[in-house]
Amino acid sequence: MGTFFGSSIGRKFMMGASGLFLIIFLIVHLSINLCLLVPDGGETFNIAANFMALPLIKFGLQPVLALGFIVHIVYAAILTAQNNKARGNAKYSSGNNTKEVMWASKNMGILGIVVLAFLTVHVYDYFVPLQITGTAPEVHGTHMHDTYTLVKNNLQNPVKAILYIIGCLGLALHLTHGFWSAFQTVGLNNGIWRKRWTIIGTIFAWAVSLGFCVIVVAMLLS
Repeated sequence: MGTFFGSSIGRKFMMGASGLFLIIFLIVHLSINLCLLVPDGGETFNIAANFMALPLIKFGLQPVLALGFIVHIVYAAILTAQNNKARGNAKYSSGNNTKEVMWASKNMGILGIVVLAFLTVHVYDYFVPLQITGTAPEVHGTHMHDTYTLVKNNLQNPVKAILYIIGCLGLALHLTHGFWSAFQTVGLNNGIWRKRWTIIGTIFAWAVSLGFCVIVVAMLLS
Protein backbone atom coordinates (compact mmCIF):
# COMPACT_ATOMS: atom_id res chain seq x y z
CA MET A 1 0.00 0.00 0.00
CA GLY A 2 2.82 2.37 0.89
CA THR A 3 4.48 1.61 -2.43
CA PHE A 4 1.27 2.44 -4.29
CA PHE A 5 0.85 5.87 -2.69
CA GLY A 6 4.52 6.58 -3.26
CA SER A 7 4.31 5.68 -6.94
CA SER A 8 3.43 8.07 -9.76
CA ILE A 9 0.10 6.30 -10.31
CA GLY A 10 -0.68 6.41 -6.59
CA ARG A 11 0.09 10.11 -6.36
CA LYS A 12 -2.15 10.85 -9.32
CA PHE A 13 -4.92 8.75 -7.80
CA MET A 14 -4.71 10.66 -4.51
CA MET A 15 -4.72 13.93 -6.42
CA GLY A 16 -7.83 12.90 -8.38
CA ALA A 17 -9.69 11.42 -5.41
CA SER A 18 -9.05 14.44 -3.19
CA GLY A 19 -10.09 16.68 -6.09
CA LEU A 20 -13.44 14.91 -6.42
CA PHE A 21 -13.94 15.24 -2.67
CA LEU A 22 -13.30 19.00 -2.86
CA ILE A 23 -15.70 19.30 -5.80
CA ILE A 24 -18.45 17.94 -3.54
CA PHE A 25 -17.45 20.51 -0.92
CA LEU A 26 -17.73 23.31 -3.50
CA ILE A 27 -21.30 22.26 -4.32
CA VAL A 28 -22.27 22.33 -0.64
CA HIS A 29 -20.42 25.60 -0.02
CA LEU A 30 -22.08 27.36 -2.95
CA SER A 31 -25.50 26.04 -1.92
CA ILE A 32 -25.10 27.57 1.54
CA ASN A 33 -23.67 30.84 0.21
CA LEU A 34 -26.60 31.28 -2.18
CA CYS A 35 -28.70 31.82 0.96
CA LEU A 36 -26.96 35.22 1.12
CA LEU A 37 -29.22 36.26 -1.76
CA VAL A 38 -32.43 35.56 0.19
CA PRO A 39 -33.91 39.00 1.01
CA ASP A 40 -34.49 38.40 4.73
CA GLY A 41 -31.66 40.37 6.28
CA GLY A 42 -29.39 37.33 6.46
CA GLU A 43 -31.61 35.17 8.68
CA THR A 44 -31.63 32.15 6.36
CA PHE A 45 -27.91 32.36 5.72
CA ASN A 46 -27.09 32.69 9.43
CA ILE A 47 -29.09 29.55 10.21
CA ALA A 48 -27.35 27.61 7.43
CA ALA A 49 -23.90 28.93 8.34
CA ASN A 50 -24.29 28.26 12.05
CA PHE A 51 -25.41 24.71 11.30
CA MET A 52 -21.90 24.19 9.94
CA ALA A 53 -20.55 25.16 13.37
CA LEU A 54 -22.29 22.29 15.18
CA PRO A 55 -19.85 19.97 17.05
CA LEU A 56 -20.45 17.09 14.62
CA ILE A 57 -19.46 19.34 11.72
CA LYS A 58 -16.75 21.30 13.50
CA PHE A 59 -14.93 18.34 15.05
CA GLY A 60 -15.95 15.67 12.55
CA LEU A 61 -16.29 16.91 8.99
CA GLN A 62 -14.08 20.00 9.18
CA PRO A 63 -10.90 18.04 9.98
CA VAL A 64 -11.71 15.67 7.09
CA LEU A 65 -12.18 18.66 4.81
CA ALA A 66 -8.90 20.18 5.98
CA LEU A 67 -7.17 16.86 5.32
CA GLY A 68 -8.67 16.80 1.83
CA PHE A 69 -7.21 20.23 1.08
CA ILE A 70 -3.81 19.27 2.50
CA VAL A 71 -3.65 16.03 0.52
CA HIS A 72 -4.67 17.81 -2.69
CA ILE A 73 -2.16 20.63 -2.22
CA VAL A 74 0.73 18.34 -1.26
CA TYR A 75 0.22 15.93 -4.13
CA ALA A 76 -0.34 18.82 -6.55
CA ALA A 77 3.03 20.28 -5.54
CA ILE A 78 4.75 16.91 -5.91
CA LEU A 79 3.25 16.16 -9.32
CA THR A 80 3.90 19.68 -10.59
CA ALA A 81 7.55 19.43 -9.55
CA GLN A 82 7.83 16.03 -11.24
CA ASN A 83 6.24 17.33 -14.45
CA ASN A 84 8.49 20.37 -14.51
CA LYS A 85 11.56 18.21 -14.08
CA ALA A 86 10.60 15.52 -16.59
CA ARG A 87 8.87 17.55 -19.28
CA GLY A 88 10.05 21.13 -18.99
CA ASN A 89 7.30 23.30 -20.44
CA ALA A 90 5.20 20.30 -21.53
CA LYS A 91 3.35 20.00 -18.21
CA TYR A 92 0.15 18.01 -18.01
CA SER A 93 0.72 16.68 -21.51
CA SER A 94 -2.45 14.60 -21.22
CA GLY A 95 -4.39 17.84 -21.46
CA ASN A 96 -2.58 19.20 -24.49
CA ASN A 97 -4.88 17.40 -26.91
CA THR A 98 -7.97 18.91 -25.31
CA LYS A 99 -8.37 22.30 -26.95
CA GLU A 100 -11.10 23.50 -24.61
CA VAL A 101 -8.81 23.35 -21.59
CA MET A 102 -5.38 23.65 -23.16
CA TRP A 103 -4.35 26.84 -21.37
CA ALA A 104 -5.58 25.61 -17.98
CA SER A 105 -3.90 22.23 -18.51
CA LYS A 106 -0.54 23.88 -19.10
CA ASN A 107 -0.83 26.30 -16.20
CA MET A 108 -2.29 24.24 -13.37
CA GLY A 109 0.64 25.17 -11.14
CA ILE A 110 -0.02 28.90 -11.50
CA LEU A 111 -3.76 28.43 -11.13
CA GLY A 112 -3.17 26.29 -8.05
CA ILE A 113 -1.18 29.13 -6.46
CA VAL A 114 -4.00 31.59 -7.23
CA VAL A 115 -6.58 29.26 -5.67
CA LEU A 116 -4.33 28.63 -2.64
CA ALA A 117 -3.91 32.39 -2.10
CA PHE A 118 -7.68 32.79 -2.40
CA LEU A 119 -8.21 29.99 0.13
CA THR A 120 -5.74 31.59 2.56
CA VAL A 121 -7.58 34.93 2.42
CA HIS A 122 -10.91 33.12 2.81
CA VAL A 123 -9.72 31.25 5.90
CA TYR A 124 -8.37 34.46 7.44
CA ASP A 125 -11.56 36.42 6.73
CA TYR A 126 -14.06 33.83 7.95
CA PHE A 127 -12.69 30.69 9.61
CA VAL A 128 -10.42 32.59 12.00
CA PRO A 129 -13.05 35.00 13.43
CA LEU A 130 -15.77 32.34 13.46
CA GLN A 131 -13.90 29.29 14.72
CA ILE A 132 -10.69 30.47 16.40
CA THR A 133 -10.78 34.00 17.81
CA GLY A 134 -14.56 34.21 18.23
CA THR A 135 -14.50 37.85 17.14
CA ALA A 136 -17.32 37.49 14.61
CA PRO A 137 -20.44 39.51 15.51
CA GLU A 138 -23.42 37.74 17.06
CA VAL A 139 -27.10 37.98 16.25
CA HIS A 140 -28.74 40.22 18.85
CA GLY A 141 -30.31 38.23 21.67
CA THR A 142 -28.79 34.88 20.70
CA HIS A 143 -25.46 33.10 20.76
CA MET A 144 -25.59 32.65 16.98
CA HIS A 145 -22.80 34.20 14.93
CA ASP A 146 -23.99 36.92 12.60
CA THR A 147 -22.07 35.45 9.69
CA TYR A 148 -24.17 37.45 7.25
CA THR A 149 -22.85 40.75 8.62
CA LEU A 150 -19.30 39.41 8.61
CA VAL A 151 -19.58 38.42 4.95
CA LYS A 152 -21.31 41.67 3.99
CA ASN A 153 -18.69 43.83 5.72
CA ASN A 154 -15.87 41.99 3.97
CA LEU A 155 -17.41 42.04 0.50
CA GLN A 156 -18.47 45.67 0.68
CA ASN A 157 -14.77 46.45 0.64
CA PRO A 158 -14.10 46.95 -3.11
CA VAL A 159 -10.52 45.68 -2.88
CA LYS A 160 -11.58 42.46 -1.19
CA ALA A 161 -14.49 42.05 -3.58
CA ILE A 162 -12.15 42.31 -6.57
CA LEU A 163 -9.70 39.84 -4.99
CA TYR A 164 -12.54 37.38 -4.41
CA ILE A 165 -13.70 37.68 -8.01
CA ILE A 166 -10.15 37.07 -9.24
CA GLY A 167 -9.94 34.03 -6.97
CA CYS A 168 -13.27 32.71 -8.29
CA LEU A 169 -12.13 33.10 -11.90
CA GLY A 170 -8.89 31.32 -11.07
CA LEU A 171 -10.93 28.53 -9.51
CA ALA A 172 -13.01 28.24 -12.70
CA LEU A 173 -9.92 27.83 -14.87
CA HIS A 174 -8.43 25.37 -12.39
CA LEU A 175 -11.59 23.27 -12.48
CA THR A 176 -11.89 23.21 -16.26
CA HIS A 177 -8.87 20.92 -16.28
CA GLY A 178 -9.18 19.43 -12.80
CA PHE A 179 -12.75 18.16 -13.21
CA TRP A 180 -12.23 15.79 -16.16
CA SER A 181 -8.70 14.98 -15.03
CA ALA A 182 -9.97 13.78 -11.63
CA PHE A 183 -12.46 11.39 -13.25
CA GLN A 184 -9.76 10.12 -15.60
CA THR A 185 -7.28 9.59 -12.77
CA VAL A 186 -9.65 7.46 -10.67
CA GLY A 187 -10.54 5.36 -13.73
CA LEU A 188 -14.01 6.78 -14.46
CA ASN A 189 -13.14 7.73 -18.01
CA ASN A 190 -12.66 6.28 -21.49
CA GLY A 191 -12.48 7.47 -25.08
CA ILE A 192 -16.19 8.25 -25.18
CA TRP A 193 -16.48 9.91 -21.79
CA ARG A 194 -13.30 12.00 -22.05
CA LYS A 195 -15.00 14.65 -24.18
CA ARG A 196 -18.21 14.43 -22.14
CA TRP A 197 -16.37 14.98 -18.85
CA THR A 198 -14.54 17.91 -20.43
CA ILE A 199 -17.82 19.58 -21.45
CA ILE A 200 -19.52 18.79 -18.13
CA GLY A 201 -16.45 20.01 -16.25
CA THR A 202 -16.32 23.29 -18.15
CA ILE A 203 -20.02 23.95 -17.49
CA PHE A 204 -19.64 23.01 -13.82
CA ALA A 205 -16.49 25.10 -13.36
CA TRP A 206 -18.01 28.28 -14.74
CA ALA A 207 -21.41 27.73 -13.11
CA VAL A 208 -19.80 27.43 -9.68
CA SER A 209 -17.38 30.30 -10.23
CA LEU A 210 -20.00 32.67 -11.62
CA GLY A 211 -22.34 31.67 -8.80
CA PHE A 212 -19.77 32.85 -6.27
CA CYS A 213 -19.10 35.98 -8.34
CA VAL A 214 -22.80 36.87 -8.38
CA ILE A 215 -22.84 36.64 -4.58
CA VAL A 216 -19.78 38.90 -4.30
CA VAL A 217 -21.30 41.54 -6.59
CA ALA A 218 -24.65 41.37 -4.78
CA MET A 219 -22.95 41.91 -1.40
CA LEU A 220 -20.80 44.73 -2.80
CA LEU A 221 -23.84 46.56 -4.14
CA SER A 222 -26.11 45.87 -1.15
